[in-house]
Amino acid sequence: MVSKKTALTWGLVLVIVTSMLTFMLANTISLTFGDMKLISKEQYEDIRKLMALKNEINKYYVDEVEQEKLMEGALKGMFEALEDPYSMYMDEDEYRSFNETTSGTYGGIGIIITKSEDGYITVVAPIEDTPGERVGLKTNDKIIKVDNTDVVGWDTDKVVKIMKGEPGTKVKLTVIREATDEPLVFDITREMINIKYVKSKMLENKIGYVRISMFDEDTGDEFRKALEGLKKQSMRGLILDLRQNPGGYVRECLKVADELLDEGIVFYAEDKQLKRDTFKSKAGKVEVPFVILVDEGSASASEIVSGAVKDRKAGIIIGTKTFGKGLVQNIKDLQDGSGYKLTVQRYYTPSGISIHKVGVEPNIVVEQPAPQEGQRDEEQQDVQLDRAMEEVLKLAR
Repeated sequence: MVSKKTALTWGLVLVIVTSMLTFMLANTISLTFGDMKLISKEQYEDIRKLMALKNEINKYYVDEVEQEKLMEGALKGMFEALEDPYSMYMDEDEYRSFNETTSGTYGGIGIIITKSEDGYITVVAPIEDTPGERVGLKTNDKIIKVDNTDVVGWDTDKVVKIMKGEPGTKVKLTVIREATDEPLVFDITREMINIKYVKSKMLENKIGYVRISMFDEDTGDEFRKALEGLKKQSMRGLILDLRQNPGGYVRECLKVADELLDEGIVFYAEDKQLKRDTFKSKAGKVEVPFVILVDEGSASASEIVSGAVKDRKAGIIIGTKTFGKGLVQNIKDLQDGSGYKLTVQRYYTPSGISIHKVGVEPNIVVEQPAPQEGQRDEEQQDVQLDRAMEEVLKLAR
């Protein structure tokens, strides 16, 4: 039998321990979500506030509320508050759709989009040989409607979701274009987008030509194979075409840069604490002179490659100023199948230039004339490619 004194002692200990635990919980609470740990009194207060408001909604809101939808909305709202078009939370369906798009095989129209600062869903670039390119969508077209739905102000992942669909079905895009007075309407038939992002051929005078339309998960290896094939044909010079290339995986553009550059910095990136990560190319490079073609649709990873080549004077950049996306995102999946993209760094060219919202200026500016009335893009003379051929032949003598 426990004595009163012993019971009182244990009761006092229990009160002290409970008080200490409460204090610790309020001041140093540690919660785990996936691989993320949330620690601090402030964050505990935020969580308590969030849950209190959620309870108020559940108790008093006039209609029934889906609990999952409430939480999804709260998570999306945090990312939207950043006002960064490249950072977003994606629910399970949206994250699956995002991964399908970046894998290179999906049912859709084949365009890369972003949300501009004015709230418009803007075309970064149509992907080569896809329905979006064939109907005539162009860089900087602003999408205002998908079918009859107004999408101004929407997030990109939500717009992508409704543009995608079964191959053979149709979707109508209404866009505004700077050079036109009235909105343009495009009726597009969806296809299975299964893209070969690296294409190569030998041009006249033994000048090799490699076209990279996007940096997907195999681009670096495919580029290396393309170069090896062209070398076997006694290539004298190289033209690398990055026009309308909206970017992709940074690790793949580094592999491409490594083939073009000798040992040295390709780019460096800094986070909010100014911690710097430097990415370098190894010794050894392609042994022929080369030119890189860029335009306003060349973004992100394309700008890393062209910016490094320009800064290090390894080749000649020809075309028009690039898109200007100099931010690095982390992409992570969460345990419930959802995921997010978060901008974590700015990147800089070897000489310390941030190209974000600025772009890379070519060494030689060559504007591509707009097609004449009734003329298809493929029927138009490629003056940028002609100039690239002219310059690389000078270097190959």
